[in-house]
Amino acid sequence: MDTLDLLERIASRRSPGTRFRRFVGSEDELAKDLTAFANTDGGQLIVGVADDRSVVGVGDADALHRAVDNVAYNNCEPPITVVQETVSVEGKTVVVVNVPKGAQRPYRTKRGRYHIRTTSGCRDASREELLRLFQATESLFYDETPLPRLGLDDLNLEALDRFLDQTGQRRLAGDPARLLRNWGLLAGGHPTIAGLLLFGREPQAHLPFAQINAARFPGLDVVAPPSDRKDITGRLLDMLADAERFLHLQLRRPHVIRGFEPEPRPELPDEALREALVNAVAHRDYTVAGPVRLFVFDDRVEIRTPGKPPNSIDAEAMRAGVHVVRNPRVYSRISDAGMVTRAGSGIPRIVALVRDATGEDIGIDVREYEVLLSIPRRAGAAPAPA
Repeated sequence: MDTLDLLERIASRRSPGTRFRRFVGSEDELAKDLTAFANTDGGQLIVGVADDRSVVGVGDADALHRAVDNVAYNNCEPPITVVQETVSVEGKTVVVVNVPKGAQRPYRTKRGRYHIRTTSGCRDASREELLRLFQATESLFYDETPLPRLGLDDLNLEALDRFLDQTGQRRLAGDPARLLRNWGLLAGGHPTIAGLLLFGREPQAHLPFAQINAARFPGLDVVAPPSDRKDITGRLLDMLADAERFLHLQLRRPHVIRGFEPEPRPELPDEALREALVNAVAHRDYTVAGPVRLFVFDDRVEIRTPGKPPNSIDAEAMRAGVHVVRNPRVYSRISDAGMVTRAGSGIPRIVALVRDATGEDIGIDVREYEVLLSIPRRAGAAPAPA
């Protein structure tokens, strides 16, 4: 950073990636600033600038460098590597501490506090934010989290038996508790998030947001009331089947006579719709208290999945088939049911199938708290609104 860059940064009144300090403060305050930057998107701590943005400078820059390095190594867990530089403004020395986005998040202070940056400064990370930080580096998979208030009786073992039969795994039948433990669906005698989602007696009684809210909107937006809607609940594989049935009711499925039998020709490929629904429930962020939303419009089908993709995956990476599993226990059982290939080809396959059917591309919009997948319908596929 040179003098001009620093002056421009000081003049900017909104700098969420920048923290100005007159003095570096105590070791605890400095560790709080460093861990907050490392836990968020990185940033710069600029020392020698007062709260009113006037440049006051620092006394001994070399001593400050040593103090910052010492706190970054000894007061942050794991240690944080920072890069420091000095900038001269009107004969006064300002120290800029560059803190990268951490590769070993989450970071905490020596006192065990986890912090994140906000627009107005920094604060303690909430439970949900902390879980997302652990998930982002695959230190923890949320679907493996046990639910201590629940026991084996809260799982439907008959549903487990049917699953084994339907997936050709009857050879695994025996002690159900042992099998569930091996699959990561039971831990310490308690169902995990994945266990409840897949085989719970009443999943939504304990995870009310783990559902699919489906609606058919006449027209091109949500302004008009839905002509049909359904809150789809139950066990995860049953929810997927119900969501497919909802789409079959809302989308055209004309038939072509081949020989003596009518052959269905759906306007959108069932495989593409199924893949999109599976992605939504298997890769959603279950720390976000919101449902998957399935909307059918005259010109498109939208699937809105709670949470951003893990590991900073963006829309371009998704199109390229980059594959990071957020909920491996859920994903494995869906794979056993033959609904995924484990090859990471889901989005590219959806793109190809939809393009063949409609001649158009899908839309992917990665937002702060959701991913919006938009599948175009063929022009004229839906009847004109009344």
